[in-house]
Amino acid sequence: MSYISITAHPAIELPLPPQNKSQFEMDVYARFFRHLRCVPNSRAEIKILSSLQFTADMMGASDEHITKVLVECGLRAPRSAFPQSFLAHIDQALVKDDHEYGAATPEMKDLAAHWHSHGEDSFAMHRYIKPLANQNHDMFERV
Repeated sequence: MSYISITAHPAIELPLPPQNKSQFEMDVYARFFRHLRCVPNSRAEIKILSSLQFTADMMGASDEHITKVLVECGLRAPRSAFPQSFLAHIDQALVKDDHEYGAATPEMKDLAAHWHSHGEDSFAMHRYIKPLANQNHDMFERV
């Protein structure tokens, strides 16, 4: 799949260059697009995911931070194009009220609306299972 055919994908909107942002954010944008053209895969979602992870590795930043920067610049894509850790973060932020610490930003809400408009799973954020506090199964054994 060539670089141009990614823009023809109905559920993918590529980001615009950051306006009035730091040099770090401009570097993220430039490295992401440089690598996006070179990914040898036919699926647009895999090309985006690979470019996000490559950019994070090259810049020594987390996948979540790089993804957040590009989402704030306007990156919209299916859930499968984002790292799992970012999906967990955004899903947990969307569940919180607007006044709570860690609530979703307007860009996160726009991304969730984008997912909903393209038929993505509306209940993905409710499927997280919290681990049990005590996983010691010895207490259930008969003595």
